[in-house]
Amino acid sequence: MTELEKMLAGAPYRPGDPDLVALRKRAQRLIRDYNATIYGDDDTRRALLAELLGRDGGATIRPPFYVDYGVHIDLGDEVFLNYGCVILDVCPVRIGDRTQIGPGTQILTADHPRDAATRAAGAEMGKPVRIGADVWIGGGALILPDVSIGNGAVIGAGSVVTRDVADGVTVAGNPARPLR
Repeated sequence: MTELEKMLAGAPYRPGDPDLVALRKRAQRLIRDYNATIYGDDDTRRALLAELLGRDGGATIRPPFYVDYGVHIDLGDEVFLNYGCVILDVCPVRIGDRTQIGPGTQILTADHPRDAATRAAGAEMGKPVRIGADVWIGGGALILPDVSIGNGAVIGAGSVVTRDVADGVTVAGNPARPLR
């Protein structure tokens, strides 16, 4: 398997692999250009998002915005990301239609081995994140690797989501727990 194939499969991989470095450099160039845009630069933003993500689906993403690769992010139609969102997409990230994400939210697929010797050797790994349609994620939330958030769920501001959230459930806190 290539390092990219290992990474996408959630297996330990070498992040310094030249092909992965080239993909990150591409994403950094596109994100730099995107983050330099201002309100009203709609055509430029759409073109940059289409190149970064493969499509924009009418997404609204307020800069600054940060990614690892970009190409592993699948945004549904009419997704909204407020200022300062981070998506570390070493594994696939799927965000459903009409989902709204507050400022400063982080969606992390990147992870590290728990064994110190494996970490010291430079291996990294990840797990995908899936977010359904019509989800609202409050500002400053942290979505951890291998989490699925169901359709219509609400994630409270500042929550740390460590487990799956069912359809229509509201969670808040650290770790995020369902509210009654």
